[in-house]
Amino acid sequence: MDGPVDIAGLVRTIPDFPKPGIQFRDITTLLLDAAGFAVTIEQLAATVPPDADLIAGIEARGFVIGAALAQRLGKGLVLIRKYGKLPGPNIAEEYALEYGTDRLAMHIDACAPGARVMIADDLVATGGTAMAAVRLVQRCGAVPVGACFVIDLPDLGGAERLRQLALPVSCLVSFEGH
Repeated sequence: MDGPVDIAGLVRTIPDFPKPGIQFRDITTLLLDAAGFAVTIEQLAATVPPDADLIAGIEARGFVIGAALAQRLGKGLVLIRKYGKLPGPNIAEEYALEYGTDRLAMHIDACAPGARVMIADDLVATGGTAMAAVRLVQRCGAVPVGACFVIDLPDLGGAERLRQLALPVSCLVSFEGH
């Protein structure tokens, strides 16, 4: 590597997506940069408690982050998917987005009771998606031990909402506004 990596500088902003007024923070440009992606995973890995058993990645970009973290740390990977996408018996949670509502699902046997699970995603906005993931993990009897994100949108309050649940939250970069 030729110097420090500017993770925030590798994130592309797409205005008015998925609707007018939203500034979409796109990590695909970060993923294209090998050094930036590697530094991102190393920095996120440093936030995962050593006693975590599993990493839970939230569909879709959270799968990329979660899979890389799980492989880097030698942990199993739990897939938290959009509702209707899992083939086996599953549980679901509805949640609010900054621009609508949706549902997440997880296989009912994805987390053993007592398993310690770190939630991972690309971005935290209102926190609705991550809080639904936390509830899914808890419904399986597992213990959420933290949440990590590449990007925080602090004006939307999601990271703070997660912290109010006594969940440690780590974010690598922040962008003001929506």
